[in-house]
Amino acid sequence: MSQSAATLSIKTELSPSIDSEPLQLWIVALCAIRFDLEQGQLVEECYPPGCLTRDEELNIAYSSFPDSVSQQQNRSSIHDSIFFFRICRHLKSQTVNDNHSEITEVDRGVPSKSIYKSNLSRTSGSNNVNASRYMYGYVFNRQRHDERLKRGGEQKSVVILTHNPYSSVFRPLLQIIGPLYFDIGKKALEHIATYVSTWPAPIPGKLMDLPIGNATFKVYLPPAHSLPIESGESFGESASSVAPFLPNNQYIPQGLFHDSDIFGTFRGLLLQLWLLWELLLIGEPILIIAPTPPQCCEAVASLVSLVAPLLCSVDFRPYFTIHDPQFVRLNSLKEGETFPPMVLGVTNLFFLKALRNIPHIVSVGSPPPNSNRFTLSSRSSTGRNEGLGIQQLSLKKFSPSSLLNAVKLRRDGPLCLMTEHKEAIWSTYSAITKPDTSILNRLIDAGMLPRVEESMSVVNNEILRRHFLELTTNFLAPFGPYFRTTAPSEGTSPYADPPPLPSFNAEEFLASLSARGPGKFLLKRMRSNWLDLYRRFLKGPNFMPWFQRRQAVAEQEQDRLWKHSRMTTDMQQLLSKMSELEIVDSFNAIERHLAKEVQLQQSGRASVDSSANCQKVGADLQAVFNMLSKDMQQLMLSNPQRASLLQGSQELTKLPGCPLIQVGVFSSTSSKEKV
Repeated sequence: MSQSAATLSIKTELSPSIDSEPLQLWIVALCAIRFDLEQGQLVEECYPPGCLTRDEELNIAYSSFPDSVSQQQNRSSIHDSIFFFRICRHLKSQTVNDNHSEITEVDRGVPSKSIYKSNLSRTSGSNNVNASRYMYGYVFNRQRHDERLKRGGEQKSVVILTHNPYSSVFRPLLQIIGPLYFDIGKKALEHIATYVSTWPAPIPGKLMDLPIGNATFKVYLPPAHSLPIESGESFGESASSVAPFLPNNQYIPQGLFHDSDIFGTFRGLLLQLWLLWELLLIGEPILIIAPTPPQCCEAVASLVSLVAPLLCSVDFRPYFTIHDPQFVRLNSLKEGETFPPMVLGVTNLFFLKALRNIPHIVSVGSPPPNSNRFTLSSRSSTGRNEGLGIQQLSLKKFSPSSLLNAVKLRRDGPLCLMTEHKEAIWSTYSAITKPDTSILNRLIDAGMLPRVEESMSVVNNEILRRHFLELTTNFLAPFGPYFRTTAPSEGTSPYADPPPLPSFNAEEFLASLSARGPGKFLLKRMRSNWLDLYRRFLKGPNFMPWFQRRQAVAEQEQDRLWKHSRMTTDMQQLLSKMSELEIVDSFNAIERHLAKEVQLQQSGRASVDSSANCQKVGADLQAVFNMLSKDMQQLMLSNPQRASLLQGSQELTKLPGCPLIQVGVFSSTSSKEKV
């Protein structure tokens, strides 16, 4: 995720005049936090003031500094680092259900999507941005060495708080606001907030121009299908396929943390990437431990990016500390109790003992120079409880030393990290997906030259990310028929109710998939027990939110197709082919659609094309009414609400040569007077 800071000038004489609504579309607050030797972490500045509770301030302050156990012991005068965390907000109006839905009975179908679909519509506005369950903190931490100070130095952090996982925006913004704060102090927060408040509303999946000073960020935001439903964004998703097509443009993101450094982070564990992909896919709890916060954040972000374009519903914490309120619950889990589906990025070695029941532990990164941790000479050693490791950086070689290292890791377990750091994985899970050595052979090892290594990492990351995008897309492809939309066939009325999307039954799906297979792409890359991976996926935390989200979007897409058909259908031509009974049925169906559109207008929830819809539907209602017999017309007019709809249409059609512009809306009282 490394990006160079933009060169810009800030008008520090600017008097901040901030509109809070557009500001909160992007950020919740900007904070400056100081580590005080006597009082601990203190929030010195918060802008806008008063937007955080006391408990939130404490949680944010503790999450904004490296753990004391893992701090560097170097002698440099200034050391800056950038990382981010994710914390849970306990809101009074929180409606998000903590428990994920599971399919535990084979004859059980997916629950009704009506509640989920209403949530999708309700959160499509920007007014609900504060209802997000999680908050992200992007941290610029500065450690200043000065022997004249107590303990030989001081620490301060500048933090951007937001509900949005937009690393491509906030990491480069940190590289501006961090140094600026240490130059001019509190005013830096106000001036940056002023610029951010002028930004347009975020549009997921689009390239955005975001001015800051005399510079402009040009960044792609994560696509709508990868964002949590509670993030308050407007989800304009396409339901044309179960997942996005493989992009030709590598810079267009298909999931969260598209700019994470997969290759650099897991360079010593490349053969284990397919194991990690499976673990996250099925929602297994994972503990990722690294020497520094930036390294563990990068590892968690890279892991989450592997399952794109799947909506990741696992609770991931890029930088997790013992001060997080969630730690008390995790630490109290007894032997045999199920660990919740989480991905925890930590630097404090205490977690190895406190969370000893977590089933999967990954160690990544390398200690900084002059660190108090030791490291092995080989950065590529790996270990698993049930298997043997091989040397990762040289995939074509196998040596007795790598075998001995793997056996030693298996015997010692993850507690060996207490004495020396090494890159390794401890897990009892047997991966079903086989490592794709053809992909690994395409990777370029540039050695240790920083400039060359950085440029080669870009190439390697694109190779890896594209492969796992293709792998996940093919894995999700068998669910495609459940999101297939239909449009009215030629000659049929578009006012009929569209057919429902296929219902889902786990047993039927697995039986059908077992008979036809998962496709050539997966068969070549998975073992014979591939169906077990689908079983675990159906029971895991990622399936139900993703499936319901996709079906809700597909239903919206189907509604759009039928609405478009109603706008383009020649009603007179349709009526000429209908029987009298079909004409009466059409009248009732059109009346329901018009009444619904009018109700949306009255409640203020109408779409931008509502007037045009009312115009067309009202004209069609009048056309059908004119085809009814006199007795049937009188019967229809005996209903006041129906008469008001027809009255509006009749008054507009009385003007010869003038197109219909709108449909008059009358109250029940006024309609009685006119009829």
